[in-house]
Parts: sequence; structure tokens; C-alpha cells
Amino acid sequence: MKSAQIMKNKPINQDEKLFDLAIIGGGPAGMIAAGRAAELGAKVVLIEKNATLGNKLLMSGGGRCNVLNAEFDTRKLLDRFKGDGKFLFSTFSQFGVKETLDFFHKAGMETKVENEQRVFPISDRSQSVLDVLISYMKKGGVTVMVNAPVADIISEDNKISGIKLKDGKIIHAKSVIIATGGTSHPETGSTGDAYAWLKKIGHTIVTPTPSLVPIAVKDKWVKELSGLTLPDVKVKVFLDGVKQDIAASKFTKKGKILFTHQGLSGPMILNMSKDIGEILRYGEVALSLDILPMYDHAKLNLKLQEIFKENDKKKFKNSLGELLPVAMAQAVVELSGIDPEIICNAVSREERIKLIGLLKDIPVRVDKLLGADKAIVSSGGVVLDEVDFKTMRSRLFSNLYFAGDILNIDRPSGGFSLQICWTTGYVAGTHSAE
Repeated sequence: MKSAQIMKNKPINQDEKLFDLAIIGGGPAGMIAAGRAAELGAKVVLIEKNATLGNKLLMSGGGRCNVLNAEFDTRKLLDRFKGDGKFLFSTFSQFGVKETLDFFHKAGMETKVENEQRVFPISDRSQSVLDVLISYMKKGGVTVMVNAPVADIISEDNKISGIKLKDGKIIHAKSVIIATGGTSHPETGSTGDAYAWLKKIGHTIVTPTPSLVPIAVKDKWVKELSGLTLPDVKVKVFLDGVKQDIAASKFTKKGKILFTHQGLSGPMILNMSKDIGEILRYGEVALSLDILPMYDHAKLNLKLQEIFKENDKKKFKNSLGELLPVAMAQAVVELSGIDPEIICNAVSREERIKLIGLLKDIPVRVDKLLGADKAIVSSGGVVLDEVDFKTMRSRLFSNLYFAGDILNIDRPSGGFSLQICWTTGYVAGTHSAE
């Protein structure tokens, strides 16, 4: 039995003393908030619409769960959140990256650091992360309600006075945390329900859109490489043939890309996707892939001359394996226009120079961004000016708190989104319990 299924609904007597805290949303932010508030002695109920907790968490990182990013310099970390980082200093000063790692390590979950400072459980299983959160809540005696979709929240006199379930029951609590997430992967229950409740009571909501999302392309050869990963590629973005803002790092990046059956993904592509989506409205967008950024043109010319000399009797189509993975090498041969059957020592200087130009600038035509069902996270949510980040409390309602992806924070790929959940959830749990 999975641990997410261990905690069953506890019967709630409508006449019993109201809860100290009710949390809507059984994702990572909601669970850590529930555990923390219960640890401080609060009587907590966690309300989840699905039959089990942590559905999206179990999917994260391809089932491995990129728990956080091991950037311990808070200023550098928050710089990754663009302009939104300035809101988060007081929150991270209370529970940051070090405290998050300590939390999981003390719970017995060992971790490891991989490329780009991404931290994963040593087990390579998202279930390990969920097990820690479930145990944390059980230890504090959190009441968990599953299969309990919320219909609305009830407010009066600048307070939340009740939570109305779709079956008609009303849950009463002194304080409420909304941790329902954004709109990415709606099949997991992240359907943006809370936005309507919050707008109705006066909170301002930025309409959510897919944020970290793979890109669909028009080029057939890209899709034929589905499953291939290139660890080091430089990507530039062009609009109607014009390179975008040469000084803006958001349109020129270097890192790992993944070829998919629809186009391109991987951390770098995901982090560029929102900006690419913005300019797609204005014309034709293309990417330039430099798949050998470790070589400049001169060094690549010398390298190819060396390869062709060492393999002078080989066919051109079999000569690029030293530089590229086999599948990528085959694609380059086809794109180059050079006769694949030609012997290496017969490749002309003009053809070699053309090949260098291709390896440093492979054009890929962008079709569109994929939808919310493919997005890692969505952007949009509660505007940050309406939240006190020292406590995660609403500035409009004295007993309402927020945690996780419900907030309009622009989050990069690489463990940053979950870190927002851990930090805001823990801080919201702490202050709502007080």
C-alpha cells in the first residue's frame, strides 16, 4: 500500500470544536504547512479533492522528484525568480534551502546533488519525499480529508468563516491556508479552482498561463530524435529572422536540451518557454542551436580536418561519431546536404565550412508552446502585493494564508518551484498556528 493511501478520512462531527487551521490542497505546500502547524500544537485539517495526496509531487522530476536546488546563497537563489525575488527575502530568512535539506535529512531521507545543483532523493523515487510528508502529518495528528472537493470559501468581516464542500458540509477553522496550486497538469487536480473563490472575495488574480512548458516545432527531423539528450547546447531566439535582444540572457542560453516526439524540452528550453511564448504572438519564431559550443569556428575547423584525415577512407556519414551522439550525427549528415556516401578525404573545403556553419547554427522553427497538461508549472495567481511574505498572510483577510503555486511567482526549472512550496508552506504553517 502506498503511503499516500494510508491516511483515510476521519469522521468530522459538525458539533465538535472548530479546527485551529484548515488547509485546502494536499500537495507539497499544503502537506508541509499541515505538518508544521500540527508540530506547533494546532488542531489541523487538510482537505484534498483527490482520493490520494501528492499526485503531482509523485510525477515531478519524471518520478524522481527534484526536491530543491542546492544554492545556499539566498540572494543568488532569489535572483533566479526575476523581479519576484524581492518579495521572498523575509520568507526565505525563516526557512530556506539549508533548513529544507535539514528537514528531509532529519526525517531519514538521504539526498544527492546532480547537474545544475539539482537535489534528488538518493532513492530516485518521488515516493520517498511523499513518505516524509505523510509521516510528518501523522506525527502531528493532522486530520486528512480526501475525496473532499471544495465548492467555495465563505467570508465575513474580513475573515474566512467557513469552507463549503461540494457535498454541502461546512468546515470551520480559526485560520485557513490555500495551497491548491496552479493550473499545470490539470489531470492531477490542479484546475485553478481557488482563483474563482479568491476573485469573488476581492483578491486580484493574474490569469494563469502555462509557464515551464515544452516547445512544439515544425521540423520533422527534431521529432525523429525523440528521447535524445544533448547536455551542452547554446540556443538563440529569432523573431522573423532577427535575433532577439542580444543583451538579454533570456533569449540566449546554454544548457541541456531534450528532443521529444513533439519538439524540444529540457531545463534550458523550459526556462526559455515563457519568453518564447510572449514573442510568438508577434511573428515567426525560430531557434538557432549551436550543438558544439565548446568549439569556436576556427577550432571546429581544425577538429573536422583532423577527423577527416584520421578517417580518410570512411564514408562521411560514418565520420561524426567522435563529435556527436549517433542519432544527432545522422541528422547532421542529412541536414548538411553533403553526399553521405562520399569518402572523407573527398569532402571539399567549401563543404567543410558549410558543415561548421550548420553545427554552430542549426535552425529550428517553433510551432507553439504545449498546453497546461504538459507544463511543469503555470504562471499567474494571487498578486504578490496582496500577501504579507513575513507570515504568508493575506493583506485583505486576517485569517487567510497562501502557500505554493497559488502565488504569482515566476519560477525557473531546477527545483525552484518545489522550494517555493517548502518555504511558503512551512512559513504559512508556522504563522497560522501562532
